[in-house]
Amino acid sequence: MNVSTLFHRCHRFGAALLLAAVALPTFAQHAGHADAAAPKAKKAPPSALGSGVAFGPDGRLWWIGLDGEGRLFLRASADEGRSWSEPQILPTGNERISADGENRPKIAFSPATPGTVVISYTQPLAKPYTGAIRLLRSTDGGRSFAAPITVHQDRQVITHRFESIAFDSQGRLHAVWIDKRDLEAAKAAGRKDYRGAAIYRNVSSDGGATFGPDVKVADHSCECCRIALAPTPDGGMAALWRHVFAPNQRDHAFARLEGTAAPEPVRASLDRWAIDACPHHGPGLAPAAGGGWHAVWFGQRDGAMAVRYGRLTADGRPAGEARALPDEAAEHADVAVAGERVVVVWRSFDGRQTRLRAWTSEDGGQRFTLQELGATALPNDHPRLLQRGGRFLVFWRSSEGARVETL
Repeated sequence: MNVSTLFHRCHRFGAALLLAAVALPTFAQHAGHADAAAPKAKKAPPSALGSGVAFGPDGRLWWIGLDGEGRLFLRASADEGRSWSEPQILPTGNERISADGENRPKIAFSPATPGTVVISYTQPLAKPYTGAIRLLRSTDGGRSFAAPITVHQDRQVITHRFESIAFDSQGRLHAVWIDKRDLEAAKAAGRKDYRGAAIYRNVSSDGGATFGPDVKVADHSCECCRIALAPTPDGGMAALWRHVFAPNQRDHAFARLEGTAAPEPVRASLDRWAIDACPHHGPGLAPAAGGGWHAVWFGQRDGAMAVRYGRLTADGRPAGEARALPDEAAEHADVAVAGERVVVVWRSFDGRQTRLRAWTSEDGGQRFTLQELGATALPNDHPRLLQRGGRFLVFWRSSEGARVETL
């Protein structure tokens, strides 16, 4: 498969997302749980639909995204998306904010400090493909937020992008991102052998007020795919990302985020996809009830492109044979687990409309049932899968509004 074909599939919604802003100020009722009110804007410059969602400790569903003026807003729902609070515009000043699906804003709640809410986003900088990871922090349950801070210690105008954030069970906030400081150093030294970018991380022990030193997780990551984070059984954090294995195979790597030493990445997928391009298509990761992990990812194996589901061992290695989802057009899948119940959601485009679909298992991923959840012909974001109290909800945003489906 050539690069142009790949990017046609992986980016076919890109232009449509830029047109979405003109519809954002008037969210119409949609099938499922829909939103009838949205941030108002007299003039709507291009915006994007990438959103972050999470359940707060108060049981409400919280949603962050960009409005038609490119402002970051926060809304909450006490009835699982049937209705939403009025938008709260967050204090990001005149900063640009990435919200293009793979590089969307995120929201997380501290399990250790009641009232602490953090929101991260990538701020694009002046040079192409550069950025800074920014963080907003509230200590009063989201009623007010302090001005944003930069998460990483390195302040070069280079790539610090595609961040993921998560609190572990001890209340430590983990930030992980794609970073090109080592690529830039290699280029400055006249070296041409550095593959891709790198994965860096740091940790905040005070709920996002301050962060420790930047720690390299691995050299040679892919450049533009989201990073999946999931809790470990011992209360820590693990990461799964698209890696560039020698000589140039874009498979996935797994690591536990522990200490300050760079771990040796464990190869988590065996597609052996040799391509000199970034698919803009990151993985999903969730801990398995009996140990190990459930994972979903996009890749090409033996000439066939597909989103695949597979089990990983406790240390992140493939366990058994991966299975393609029952949809040749599947893309941007997410996975979540509650006990033996495993749910995978994704979207797929049939040339006319985008369908929202789910694959559910009641026996730990041995057998699955396909479900149709909805469809739209409008520009739309990747679906987000949430799990709360053994129940699963799917958040899906289009230019018409936000819908939430219960599984």
